[in-house]
Amino acid sequence: VIWLFHAFLRLVHVSACPFHCVCRNLSESLSTLCADKGLLFVPANIDRRTVELRLADNFIREVGGADFANMTGLVDLTLSRNTISNIRPLAFADLESLRSLHLDGNRLSELGPRDLVGLINLQHLILNTNQLINISSEAFDDFLFTLEDLDLSYNNLRKAPWDGIQSMASLHTLNLDHNLIDQIAEGSFSELYKLARLDMTSNRLQTLPPDPLFARSQTGVISPTPYNAVINLNFGGNPLHCNCELLWLRRLIRSDDMETCATPLHLAGRYFWSIPEEEFACEPPLITRHTHKLWVLEGQRATLKCRAIGDPEPVVHWVSPDDRIIGNSSRTTSFRNGTLELHVTIARDDGTYTCIAINAAGEATSLVDLKVIPLPHRGNGTVLLARDPGSSDITRGKTSRSEEQMVGVQGVTSTSAQVRWDKGQLMGVSLVWLYQIQYNCTADETLIYRILPPTSDSFLLKNLVSGSDYNLCVLAIFDDTVTSMAATKVLGCTQFSTKDNYPDCRSLQAHFLGGTLTILVGGVVVVTLLVFTVALMVRHRVGCSGTDSPPLPAKGAAVFSQSNGNGNVMMVVLPNGLVQKRKVAERGSGSPPKPTSKQVDMPTHAQSIGGDQLITATMVLQQMWNAEDANCKESASVQTEQWWHDLEHF
Repeated sequence: VIWLFHAFLRLVHVSACPFHCVCRNLSESLSTLCADKGLLFVPANIDRRTVELRLADNFIREVGGADFANMTGLVDLTLSRNTISNIRPLAFADLESLRSLHLDGNRLSELGPRDLVGLINLQHLILNTNQLINISSEAFDDFLFTLEDLDLSYNNLRKAPWDGIQSMASLHTLNLDHNLIDQIAEGSFSELYKLARLDMTSNRLQTLPPDPLFARSQTGVISPTPYNAVINLNFGGNPLHCNCELLWLRRLIRSDDMETCATPLHLAGRYFWSIPEEEFACEPPLITRHTHKLWVLEGQRATLKCRAIGDPEPVVHWVSPDDRIIGNSSRTTSFRNGTLELHVTIARDDGTYTCIAINAAGEATSLVDLKVIPLPHRGNGTVLLARDPGSSDITRGKTSRSEEQMVGVQGVTSTSAQVRWDKGQLMGVSLVWLYQIQYNCTADETLIYRILPPTSDSFLLKNLVSGSDYNLCVLAIFDDTVTSMAATKVLGCTQFSTKDNYPDCRSLQAHFLGGTLTILVGGVVVVTLLVFTVALMVRHRVGCSGTDSPPLPAKGAAVFSQSNGNGNVMMVVLPNGLVQKRKVAERGSGSPPKPTSKQVDMPTHAQSIGGDQLITATMVLQQMWNAEDANCKESASVQTEQWWHDLEHF
């Protein structure tokens, strides 16, 4: 019976192996091999006594929950080359015996503070070839003193978890290559006495901080103690800035010559270990711009600026008038770009401030004068104001109806506005020191301040922008009788809009009239030219239309004169050749011959005709012969013969 019971237990044990997996029981240790089985999740029926679990090359997307619950004896867990993008908190909380965890080749983007909790004996953590962007500083807290190998290569880390790394006293190998790390915190390796390999290849490092660790990377160095191992250091593929800050590294004796310089330009592309030491130079700081003198009213913000250049980039510090270095506090802020901001100025802030720019090559200083205008003391024309039981801070919240009625804007033009406030409602026991007007355009967040004496109840705003909306508040600064300090009260706020500034219409009328006159004159000239042209054309064609204008003698006509015996002379214009034709006709009929030349004397037997008839005949004939039309010329020829015949009968 006992034998059968043990056989049944062995049968149950064998059947606990997940489907498609291989389970091996060797020397009292169980190995479950489920690599490359197409698994989408961790099998639920894994024997909890498993010592080695291989789940690589599957499609597991998430681990956690009860996946590894009660597996206290698990020593080696391989989850490589899956699609894991999320590790649930406390997913490995029961794996107290785990020595090696492989999570490489997955899609992890971050590690939270509770993702690796419970791995108190972990020695090898492989996280390369993921998409890690951020690692919590508390992610490695449970195995800081046991971890020996840490591989974070081929990720997207811009900052390594230096706080945790510098506490890993047993760390032997650290791989941070092929990331986006641009800075190594000073002292990160000072306590890593057992570190034997550091790979920082292909990052964005421009400089390396001096550390005794790098001295152990020299060629031929013998470790003085077993705890100080000779380190294998690799930092090639980084854009090193080869200046005096890396001179300490250049003086180390190394055989590796693959590191190159990226800047400055005259050293770009040259091998780091082949550059002479004297070329690793720096430039001292030079202050290029700073505030010279600044005036502010007590209680307002003051901003002091100081800009400096140098190689390496200088660090700017500020020293107060009482020779104290100014740091960040609730009232002051010092920025990395050299700007110092005093949020609320007080009377003792008045004085000369010193801007100091420091780098490895030296320092430069500059002085800045800050003048704080103190608020006036009580007395001398002050008025009474009721104390504000609430806060005295200036706010931009909504005002009540009574506050809006106390402040008004009148006489608004395109560039000015008259502001008035009612002092008749100010009753109380406090003394008004002065009034302050704050206003700004809605298109510009810059506040403009106006300080007025306590006797004022109006103010004319000038130089405003036309067609813009403005927000305006009037404040009273008075004596707080409890603390004897200045307090403020918002009397009221309002909004107004300036008028649009349109251009003068008269100028438009002048332009319109000037253009109209120009068009009219041009039109008259054009019409005149057209009329003149038409007149010439009509005169040219008048030969066919019977015009009475006197013509000039035609080139192809002969002019004849004849006296009628009474002293009257008549002029006859005949076309050339007409006389010759007439003579030929007369010879055939026995008539007396006529002259044959172009210009002949009239017959002696011709009688006198009226002068008006002769002139009219002459003009008409000449114009008809000047015409270009063939019909017109033919008509002129017939008419001439008829007139010639009539002349002969005279």
